[in-house]
Formats: sequence, C-alpha cells, structure tokens
Amino acid sequence: MFGGQTEFLNRREAGQRLAAELAHLKEEQPVVLALPRGGVPVGFEVAKALSAPLDLLMVRKLGAPGHSELGIGAVVDGSDPQLVLNDEAMEIIRPSSDYVREEMERQLAEIDRRRAAYFAEHDPTPVSGRTVILVDDGIATGGTVRVALKALRRSNAARIVLAVPVAPRDTLDALHDDADEVVCLATPPNFRAVGLHYENFSQTSDAEVIACLKAAREWLSSSD
Repeated sequence: MFGGQTEFLNRREAGQRLAAELAHLKEEQPVVLALPRGGVPVGFEVAKALSAPLDLLMVRKLGAPGHSELGIGAVVDGSDPQLVLNDEAMEIIRPSSDYVREEMERQLAEIDRRRAAYFAEHDPTPVSGRTVILVDDGIATGGTVRVALKALRRSNAARIVLAVPVAPRDTLDALHDDADEVVCLATPPNFRAVGLHYENFSQTSDAEVIACLKAAREWLSSSD
C-alpha cells in the first residue's frame, strides 16, 4: 500500500497504475468485480492486465417501510445474491420478515434490470473458490464497499482483494478486516472527495460501462 498525494489523469490511467500493483495476483486467475459505474473503467484496465474476467457487483439499498431513503440493509448481486442487514436499524425499525423479503425482491429485480441493460444475457460470474478483486474508482466513507465485501465473504470467495486508486487512511483501516488484502495507490492526509484526485472525473455513462464490458470479454477470448 502506498501513501502520499497522487493525481490521476482519468479512471483508465488510474486503472493501469492499479493493475501494476496487482500483477502478483495474475497467476491466481482472479475475477475482477467493478462497482458501477465509476469503477468499471478502472476495473477494465485491471482485468485486461491480469487476463481476468470483468464483471459488475451491484449493491442496492433496502429502504425502511415508508422511508425509502433510510437503509435497513442492502442486497448484493451475484450468482448467489447476498442480503446484508443493518442490525442497528433493524432493531430500531423492526420491519416484518415479509417486508424485508419483498423489499429484497424489489431491489433484486432492479439489479436484474440493470444487469440486463449492461450485460444482455450474461449471468453473474461465480466467485466461490476464486480470488476476487473488488475495484472502484475511489472510496470516501466506505459504506457501499463494506457491504460488498461482507457479501463476497458469504459467497465463499477464496480470497478477497480490495483495490482502489485513492481513499482516506481511516476508511481503509476500517475495511481491513473485511478483505484479505487492500491495495490503494494514494491515501491523502486531507482527503475531501474522490473526484478531487482526478484531472478528469466526468460521470461514467451507461454506454461506457457497456463498451468496457464488451471489450473485456473480447480481450479475454482473444487471449485464450
């Protein structure tokens, strides 16, 4: 792991630099899972460098009854979707098991809709027994990443590596117990926002996500 101030030209360049720090994992034939949308261009460069499949890991918040903005947990997609509940919120709100199940089904349906838009007929890549590299374009508070890591642990991944270009040191320290390895290129001492560490941090479009996923499949098939 590396500290200090680092500026990235864009997500692709950040991914190339991140891939160099992950080269030791190539022999493990890892799966690269990117958090959409911003993590996808980063993950594409990592997957290409490691000759690894690129997939998405989508996380959807479960809203409280009558207050959808208040999260009681989250569901994470995959070949075996995982539910991660917020114990503190569940204790306070006490939603019925029927509500939790129905809300989970609603959010999984939205994940399926988005996956179909991005991936057409491609099913999620199985991760059981595999080394998994979870990639995003940066971390601020770490809430979504923490849920994703917990879900991956339940999915029986053999080894979980969190890889990001930039994040605050205290957030990374809080995530160490949820990953087997954490690789981060920059941990600025006065971190304020991920985008401030990129020259170009324009929003990643759906079209770019689709293009990255298609290019990753073509790259992998051509290298076989």
